[in-house]
Amino acid sequence: MTVSLPRISARVRILLWLLVVMAVALGAVAVTVRSILQRDVDHRISQLLTQETGEFANFVPQGVDPDTSGRFDTADRLLRIYLQRQYADPDEELLGLTGRPGDRPDVIRQRRDLPRDTALWRDTASLTRIRASEDSFGTLERPQGELRWAKVEIGASPGGQPGAFVVAFHPERERAVADKTFWMLLALSGVALLMTTGIGWAVAGRILAPVRLVRTTAAELTEQDLTRRIPVEGRDDIAALAETFNAMLDRLERAFAAQRVFVDDAGHELRTPITIVRGHLELMGDDPADREETVRLVTDELDRMSRIVEDLLLLAGAERPDFVTPEPVQLAELTADVFVKVRTLGEREWVLDSVADLEVRLDPQRMTQAMVQLAQNAVQHTVPGQRIRIGSRSVDSHVDSRSVGPRAEAGRDGADRVELYVADHGPGIPQEDAEVIFERFRRGTSRRGTRTSGAGLGLAIVRAIAEGHHGRVELRRTEGGGATFVLTLETAS
Repeated sequence: MTVSLPRISARVRILLWLLVVMAVALGAVAVTVRSILQRDVDHRISQLLTQETGEFANFVPQGVDPDTSGRFDTADRLLRIYLQRQYADPDEELLGLTGRPGDRPDVIRQRRDLPRDTALWRDTASLTRIRASEDSFGTLERPQGELRWAKVEIGASPGGQPGAFVVAFHPERERAVADKTFWMLLALSGVALLMTTGIGWAVAGRILAPVRLVRTTAAELTEQDLTRRIPVEGRDDIAALAETFNAMLDRLERAFAAQRVFVDDAGHELRTPITIVRGHLELMGDDPADREETVRLVTDELDRMSRIVEDLLLLAGAERPDFVTPEPVQLAELTADVFVKVRTLGEREWVLDSVADLEVRLDPQRMTQAMVQLAQNAVQHTVPGQRIRIGSRSVDSHVDSRSVGPRAEAGRDGADRVELYVADHGPGIPQEDAEVIFERFRRGTSRRGTRTSGAGLGLAIVRAIAEGHHGRVELRRTEGGGATFVLTLETAS
């Protein structure tokens, strides 16, 4: 059994990832700040303990008893006088201990108000441990909290007892300040996350609005309506997505339009031969001669229908990106091959005109197909013995190449386009027909030369091949009369 998971929108996923990243970043900042503050507290306490013990150590050899104006004779007197002159920090205790290590010490302290449950001078067990310790600095973990301490030993004087000066620091308040800052940062981070949630939701919605529009547009598209497009704003990735989607819709619209044109053209052109075939079959009698003539007419119409279908399929395939497959081709060799092939199309005076000796990128098969179609068109509209010229040349864009003949410059280096042409000396084409002859099923308002049975797709195929090479096909006037069809291709194509 397949369980369908709930769909999470891109907007929610973006927001969740943003919140996760921000939460980790803000949490890391808060933890880092707390760690820095705690380290500063430890460093300041260490400095304070070192400073206090250093001051006392300097006082021991230099201190003067105000009563005797001489050296202190007992540790008890030294500690009392020194403590009277010191001012401790709020969390600091300065104590004097007298007695031998291991014994319960006598405590000398300053008159200060400290919490009774945390004051070190009331904690005899801790004082005994500090007095007995061989270290000068240490830390005590007590039920009342952590305690940092330092001490300076005082040797026993004649007739007196040894002692020790003890500095004790209670870091709870300092650490509480660091913890308070930490929790404040966490609270501010929570507020920032809430604000980020609102702002991120709005910004993500604005950024993804074109994506939603793409989805909505795609859902509303039908085969009958492919005209909707997405407005493109800006130059970011979303704008690029909209442009790509619009380009895809353009291709789809062209494909569906080509499909409709194919169906319409096929229906229009096939309807007549089908009617002819049906009519002859219905009227066919039992006479063998009549049957033979009917079969001949029907076969001719079926052949014509087959050619129409093949031409229509070729034109429909012209929209595909692989319609032409360009490759490096020697233009002179291609021109000569075409000339050899077209000479069998009819009894005409075939002339291999100018030949361009350079290499270009084109599809040799498609280009040969187009040239043969143009030659076939010239044969159909000329009479035996008339001249038809086949040629190619390279030209610069600023050179006027409207006329084609032997004087055309061939094989010239530095040309930016090439032209392949078929020129005949038939009756020519009227100017009013020159604009429509390249359209499908259009033969012009007046036929030139011999009447043909073609469907009017030949020149449309030539134009499709030229446009597949990013070029064009043109109709020009032949010097002395006639028509010249020119395939123009850019040399970079």
